Amino acid sequence: MVGDSEVENSRYKLLGFENAKGRAVIMVISTGRIIKLKLGDLLKSEVLDNLNKGEIKDVYRKFYSGGAALTAYELNDRNERSWMTYVALNLLLFALYIFTNVAATKLVYVERFDVVVTPGVFLYPLTFLIVDLLNESYGLRLARKAIFFAFASNAFIIALLSVTSYLPGLPGWKLDVHYGEVIGHVSSVLVASSISFLFSEYVNSYLLCKIKELTSSRFLFLRVFFSTFFAVIIDSFIFCFVAFYGAMPNDDILNIVYLQIAIKLCFAVFNILPAYGARSLFKKYIAGP
Repeated sequence: MVGDSEVENSRYKLLGFENAKGRAVIMVISTGRIIKLKLGDLLKSEVLDNLNKGEIKDVYRKFYSGGAALTAYELNDRNERSWMTYVALNLLLFALYIFTNVAATKLVYVERFDVVVTPGVFLYPLTFLIVDLLNESYGLRLARKAIFFAFASNAFIIALLSVTSYLPGLPGWKLDVHYGEVIGHVSSVLVASSISFLFSEYVNSYLLCKIKELTSSRFLFLRVFFSTFFAVIIDSFIFCFVAFYGAMPNDDILNIVYLQIAIKLCFAVFNILPAYGARSLFKKYIAGP
């Protein structure tokens, strides 16, 4: 049983130890819940069978050393590479999210297919990939914290932009009117995207963890694609109808929705290969034993 769990944690992940109390700190991957077990009880439980090879070594080393030996998961060491990676993924999620919203002011005409899109539609699917990586490496709870961070940052930016639009402009400054128009458009897009982002990313993260649990952590391509598939549909419908309802006919809005879904799903397929590569790199250089 131990050998099977060497490939990947499917249910539990070792976070660290409480030396003073002789306990291991364990995270339930599907929910993000934290449990604490005495080392002796952990060695006798089925939880140990689900840890990877490096984590099992750390548990035995800690148990037989009486807490004197340091491990890669020692809480006092903070596992800096892992948490710096988490911060970097948070910032990348935030940057992509804000870029796609601001870039929505630029319409791109693709003559070959006779369609009009925004630059963000090609990069926005990467946000689903980042949330998938956060789920895979840090669990549902921390992935949702990252989603909320991006959402809260977006709301803060909306508030700041709204304030700047009311500030008195320099008389005769040729960009003043254009600035107001751009900020007005960006603010409306940010409101629509905030709602769609929150709902779609929560659905994406939930489905990813649920599919991972049902497949016993196998078939990464299935959970990456299907979680993104449903999230893309939800995101496109909510965003387009919140942003454009009343401003254009519903048939035109639906055409935009269908086009966005088609483009985003194409990128969702390409997300599968980077997901495998990123997971392999994380295990080798970030969370490896």
